[in-house]
Amino acid sequence: MPGGLQFIGVGITLALVAMCSALGQAFATGKAMESMARQPEAAGEMRTTLILALAFMEALTLFTFVMAILLWTKL
Repeated sequence: MPGGLQFIGVGITLALVAMCSALGQAFATGKAMESMARQPEAAGEMRTTLILALAFMEALTLFTFVMAILLWTKL
């Protein structure tokens, strides 16, 4: 693959993953806030679950970032 296309491919990959991750996190956070507003006594358990889910979403984003760098450097 020519040099310039590598940068474009990595950029598109990272942009798509970042956008999808941000949308997923926003959707999950919005639904969690809605659930906490409806049932405040369960807010602690929901908050813990939300933080764990957001950590997994962010981990997938970071893994994709590492994979894009590996593809870019052809390792």
